[in-house]
Amino acid sequence: MKNGINILLAGAVALAAANAAEAQTGRPFIHDPSTIAFCDGRYYTFGTGGGGLISDDGWTWRGGAVRPGGGAAPDVIKIGDRYLVAYSATGGGLGGGHAGRVLTMWNNTLNPESPDFAYTAPVEVASSLDDEDCDAIDAGLLLDPTTGRLWLSYGTYFGFIRLVELDPATGERVEGNEPVNIAIDCEATDLIYRNGWYYLLGTHGTCCDGANSTYNIVVGRSRSVTGPYLDNIGRDMLRGGGKMLLSAGNRKTGPGHFGRYIEDDGVEKMSFHYEADFDQGGRSVLAILPLLWHDDWPVAGENLRDGSYEIESQRHGYALELAVDFVRMPATRHRFWEEDNEPIVPIESQKLEDVIGGWGEGPNGVRLGDYMFRPHQRWTVEAVPDAGGYLGAPYYKIVIEGTDRALAATEDAELECVPAFTGSPEQLWRIEQLTDGTYRIMPKSVPGHETEQLALISVADSTPTLGRFDMNSDNSKWRFRDR
Repeated sequence: MKNGINILLAGAVALAAANAAEAQTGRPFIHDPSTIAFCDGRYYTFGTGGGGLISDDGWTWRGGAVRPGGGAAPDVIKIGDRYLVAYSATGGGLGGGHAGRVLTMWNNTLNPESPDFAYTAPVEVASSLDDEDCDAIDAGLLLDPTTGRLWLSYGTYFGFIRLVELDPATGERVEGNEPVNIAIDCEATDLIYRNGWYYLLGTHGTCCDGANSTYNIVVGRSRSVTGPYLDNIGRDMLRGGGKMLLSAGNRKTGPGHFGRYIEDDGVEKMSFHYEADFDQGGRSVLAILPLLWHDDWPVAGENLRDGSYEIESQRHGYALELAVDFVRMPATRHRFWEEDNEPIVPIESQKLEDVIGGWGEGPNGVRLGDYMFRPHQRWTVEAVPDAGGYLGAPYYKIVIEGTDRALAATEDAELECVPAFTGSPEQLWRIEQLTDGTYRIMPKSVPGHETEQLALISVADSTPTLGRFDMNSDNSKWRFRDR
């Protein structure tokens, strides 16, 4: 009901490990989640039936969010210093009935422990009758950043998706405003705006059938908020069009109820639910993935999975490596200008045991260099259990493959590779896929710089360090490659 640019993985990854970096921890059980909102240092999302989830870090979720009124498929948006919540009282086409109402209410805070926590009386802003070709359910809110106008989309698979205008000061429907039909064959819609385009995200398929639910998320775009919303091959969503954004995968099925969260310049997330997470007994669960953009179309990204990689600077293509002496490999030289009839014998790759003896026992420096798939250039990245996380992903450790030598931040805001991973904050890494498909890499904390958010950057072709992240600079961007 309401509402990747992929990387190649290293070898076969165990199923539990593969899913670990994609699933929220705690008890993320919810159906029809609202767009995620941030309030008083916490993240909130609301669902069908009342209530919702709270997270202190965006990774571990628990119950406790409060939303009166019950009903279905809410959405929430911050306008000024207040929060507007829209939800549906009835509807959904269940049992042949299409009667429904969408209501809005305000709160100064989403924190139920705050003395300012109090919802206003709900106000009806849309409705539908039993014999109407639209269900007033599945609210989606958009505050247009170009005009300041507030819009509400609603409707289900049983009829039209409709759009009405609300007053951003009161949350009430603009007097005399008539609904506009903008789509069919979808539900759980959400509207977003980016780069001159309005996007209508809809959920196609069937819901509420657990592992057999066929929900998937589709999208169309328009230069006007009222449409027409066309997909990538020109099909109008009012005639059933829609470009696929996300379908089932990784033992989770039925993605629906899209929401967009802009975390930082170049760092966006998409929230939604899976109708059934097979590893959670088929429960409906909250999910969060990176939101990428390609040719002005949204693309579902993915959280980095455990594996061994080259960590490559977008600046030049050089690889992050230990600052150790280069060890030559024994190899026969062939005179390419002479005929060679000798048997062909493959050369083995350089092994860790061939070189680690020269690395010493203390911390090693870190630099950038030409990638040659040598042991000092291969990094194993793994999610760290019970270390917490950030919005939609866990903290990772980054160690030299086959060792416990861990990448760490120093008090000078530089990098080193320490002999052993201890789980300390300067050894935990936040790895987020950016809107262009590259990655931002940030330590959880830098000793002596705890109030700063510093990222791994390349200040020269061979010099990595920690500094301010700049989405407009390739110095701040990295790729993880298995090669």
